[in-house]
Amino acid sequence: MKKYQKLLLSAMCVVALGLSAGTFLKVNAAGSSAAPVAGQPVDLTYAAEKALPAVVHIKYVQNSKTQTVRMQSNPFEDFFNDPFGFFGNPQGGTRERQIQTPKRTATGSGVIISTDGYIVTNNHVVEGADELTVTLNDNREFSARIVGTDKTTDLALIKIDGKSLPAIAIANSDDLKVGEWVLAVGNPLGLNNTVTAGIVSAKARSIGANGVESFIQTDAAINQGNSGGALVNTRGELIGINAMLASPTGSNIGYGFAIPTTIMNKVVADIKQYGTVQRALLGIKGGDVLNFINSEKEKDKEVDLGTNEGVYVDEVESDGAGADAGLEKGDVITHLDGKKVTKMSDLQEIMYTKRPGDKVSITYLHNKKSHTKTVTLKNAQGNTKVVKQADMDVLGADVRPVTNQQKEQLNISYGLEVIKVNSGKLKDAGITKGFIIQKVNDDSMKTIEDLQQAVKDASTSKEPVLIIRGLYPTGKKAYFVVDLGE
Repeated sequence: MKKYQKLLLSAMCVVALGLSAGTFLKVNAAGSSAAPVAGQPVDLTYAAEKALPAVVHIKYVQNSKTQTVRMQSNPFEDFFNDPFGFFGNPQGGTRERQIQTPKRTATGSGVIISTDGYIVTNNHVVEGADELTVTLNDNREFSARIVGTDKTTDLALIKIDGKSLPAIAIANSDDLKVGEWVLAVGNPLGLNNTVTAGIVSAKARSIGANGVESFIQTDAAINQGNSGGALVNTRGELIGINAMLASPTGSNIGYGFAIPTTIMNKVVADIKQYGTVQRALLGIKGGDVLNFINSEKEKDKEVDLGTNEGVYVDEVESDGAGADAGLEKGDVITHLDGKKVTKMSDLQEIMYTKRPGDKVSITYLHNKKSHTKTVTLKNAQGNTKVVKQADMDVLGADVRPVTNQQKEQLNISYGLEVIKVNSGKLKDAGITKGFIIQKVNDDSMKTIEDLQQAVKDASTSKEPVLIIRGLYPTGKKAYFVVDLGE
């Protein structure tokens, strides 16, 4: 009898173990939209099935180009090539040489956000590309064009021509919680359609890599090629764009960082509507309160700001929204638009969802007393107008790189010759045909692309002007101020 009791007990244990395993696999299973039950395991297969079709492989190609470089001469090389010094420089010095840059290829990831072919990726995945090829999860290939980019957030919007494409559902990254399970989906190390899992390790993380940072930090494995891919929640909804990893080896042994959808949505909307991102500014400089307190302690100074959290205000621009709110040096911003601000990355994330002309409430401590003011945000140029990124067309001129003969005659190594002047900003500034542009806002002008970038950067800056330096064919030097404002 005891033998049968033991067998029965063993059978019951096996059944119980089977039921437990079944429960383990079914918690938060496919089709469930409810949040995972606290303390229970999570099934991530549903999230993977939803996200994989929307994540694409991006191939980047930069074609071979001919460039002129100035190199240090080797007097012995010159002697053996030209022993009598007829053509070389027997004393050494510099010389120019034409070099052919190699064709460059790279790969990354992207996420389809609309059924008609809009794809979000990182700026560094597409920057400088001559060709972009997008491969879908089902191996269909498309050529892509760049709609717009934003270096400050490292985001880019590209487009392929397609219909009924598998777009991903987008969630609000503000709802994400530390400790929540997430999947990183992309094409790392040449391994297409790869899914890794982890948790949200931190939110609003700043690591000093971009101009605007409020990263979602995760321990899901992210490697080279994951850039631009999707970070998704347990429902397969997009909550971030994977951007980089923190690792001393360049491969995953640390943490990955994703750009939250709150920032992504604003960048995409602005690029579609305005062609460039509309940035609203508070007109202050500062940093984390805790960092300020610690830096003062290192100087043996005691600081009591009334809080250890928030953004310490170190400088206030006289014509900015911060000055309108009454902010002064030494104040601490604790809330913005009703949301708690514990560090600068919190402030940046909120501000990056705003546009010039939006009204926001600012709560801050002044002499440890709380004040709340509502102000209108402004752009970098101190007004609430839409800022448009100018193109070279605004200059009203045609240019070309200087020839080797011009370089020799004028003893220069680079420059852009103005070969035609029509109505436009250059004519208004007094620049005529034949003038050679060498510097714009202290940047060297070696290619037409250099001038194009200088115009774009200046047109959206605080002072939309070009300081152009160069010389005439006679060798006479001159400079001009070109106002890009309306």
